[in-house]
Amino acid sequence: MSKDAPFLTADHFAYIRAHTTREDGFLAELRAAAADSGIPAIWIAPEQGALMQVLLRLAAAREVVEVGTLAGISAIWMARALPVDGRVRTIELEPAHANFAESWIARSDVAGRIEVHRGDAREVLPRFADGSADAMFLDADKVGYATYLDHALRIVRPGGLILVDNALAFGQLLDPDVRDESVEAIRAINARIASESRLTGTLVPIGDGMWVAIRAADRQA
Repeated sequence: MSKDAPFLTADHFAYIRAHTTREDGFLAELRAAAADSGIPAIWIAPEQGALMQVLLRLAAAREVVEVGTLAGISAIWMARALPVDGRVRTIELEPAHANFAESWIARSDVAGRIEVHRGDAREVLPRFADGSADAMFLDADKVGYATYLDHALRIVRPGGLILVDNALAFGQLLDPDVRDESVEAIRAINARIASESRLTGTLVPIGDGMWVAIRAADRQA
């Protein structure tokens, strides 16, 4: 096999999913309830949640910021990786989604570790102090990713994690005929992260693709 030939097939990805830490009964019930409530099924895959937990534990994270709560699934995955005094500050624009997430978070085993902040992330994020988070997860409107990344580079401490979901643009990333605004925004953020001097990262091909990047230390004058 050529060194340039692809090694991963759809069967390999299915195998990875089958051999990754699975979600528990509570999260499975939450997913079903979210679907019944009409919440879009665009939440993270279990293999992404497991990876995020590993990364957050390796980083000894205590403070996490999330842009895009949706049903609260990713917030719960992340909060479970934090110490008892850790916190996920998650931001949700849609009131109905925030209500749903809050109700399920309150029933979870990490209710005391998650705060739901309601409103437009462009207005909420400026309230968060510089260097106040160990990690930040972006999973909201794709057109807003550039603005959210600006805030992530400010809010996440040097050495902290920046995670960005949907880096493969819903499977449409490499289709030159797709000029959807969200897909174009993802192409732009991928190019930016890859060239950003303050980030060292890689695009992990699980779920719909997720950037895993480390925020570099600020250069001394």
